[in-house]
Amino acid sequence: MYYTPVLFLFQGSKAICCYVFIAFFEETQAGFVGIELTSRPMRIAVNTRLLLKGKLEGIGWYTHQMLERIVKAHPEHDFYFFFDRAFDPSFLFAPNVHPVVAYPQARHAVLFYTWFELMLPVLFRKYKIDLFLSTDGLCSLRTKVPTCLVMHDLAFEHYPEHLKLSHRKYLQHFSPKFARKATRIVTVSEFSKKDIAARYRIFPDRIDVTPNGVHAAYQPLSADERVAVKVQYTEGKEFFIFAGALHPRKNVVALLQAFVKFKKHHRSAIKLVIVGRMAWKFEALAALRESMPFKEDVVWAGYMNVEELSKVMGAAYALVYPSLFEGFGIPILEALKCRVPAIVSNTSSMPEVGGDAALLVDPNDVADIAAKMGQLYKDETLRDKLIAAAPAQAAKFDWDHSASLLWRSMMACVAER
Repeated sequence: MYYTPVLFLFQGSKAICCYVFIAFFEETQAGFVGIELTSRPMRIAVNTRLLLKGKLEGIGWYTHQMLERIVKAHPEHDFYFFFDRAFDPSFLFAPNVHPVVAYPQARHAVLFYTWFELMLPVLFRKYKIDLFLSTDGLCSLRTKVPTCLVMHDLAFEHYPEHLKLSHRKYLQHFSPKFARKATRIVTVSEFSKKDIAARYRIFPDRIDVTPNGVHAAYQPLSADERVAVKVQYTEGKEFFIFAGALHPRKNVVALLQAFVKFKKHHRSAIKLVIVGRMAWKFEALAALRESMPFKEDVVWAGYMNVEELSKVMGAAYALVYPSLFEGFGIPILEALKCRVPAIVSNTSSMPEVGGDAALLVDPNDVADIAAKMGQLYKDETLRDKLIAAAPAQAAKFDWDHSASLLWRSMMACVAER
């Protein structure tokens, strides 16, 4: 285990000043030794700052699932996992994983810059890193180490108002630079590949697609299992489900408004289960939660681990996922794997993921969301048709295959360098 010291001045829990004294030595072309694609073991650095115990969401799950497979499949190489805080030992997936804690905790734009541009280049030299994999869209501009950069989506470009100012400015300024700096870019859908290529003027042949997969816990439930889950969470009633971190892009306010319309029109006993933590800019959602009609029929379940969520997802009548924008949309795939039909937005990557097993809605039209909920609720033939299409659609996405594609992209970075 390795720790890198750095001096910080704190006031309470807020970092008010950061002074880092590091001697930097310019890397020259002569000083960089090209890596040959041979059997020589490599030292591969990985940005693992989003591997957080009990807080794994979209990018965190992608990172977890990909790395667990890759490090076990390639014991001939050493992987240096760079954390920005104390880590959980469960993330050290194999003996060839070496954890490095590099401070500061990179959770603010200024600290992003400190971590990626000041700390990582020094550590890469210290550990003689041959390749850098970053799975959260951020990388270092100050290193000549070949970089495989995973950019999941450009949601911050399409909906900048949904982020706080400091994060928005950082991402809009640096992301085009990161895209040009990366040896290769990896993303999670054909939609995102086209989006990145067009917006940042990147040749499409520099961008590889490695889709998300789904955890093995997501499986169809038996009739008895479905009943037990409904008794536990919804007093035995059928329920729609939404799963995801709660922030404006997820469009949960519109979902609640649509649920109210649905309830007024159908007078059904069906409930709505909301799974996810309050993330950011949730004030409007919190206010509606307290004031909306039928609020007693909305179950706020909070964050769930995969074992819990897979059961609740599997017992749902349908997933309703009217997100404004997604690079992929993992909950859609989780629902289909459980043979639960999905109502999803007709924007970005979501039609690509839902395929023939999803009913599409305009996420900006509350009446349309409500109407599609009613259509699915009334039309059992339609619901059965979507359920029947789910296995074939879900089979298109597999973590094992995606991990092999990511490894291929990583090796292409080495070859191109």
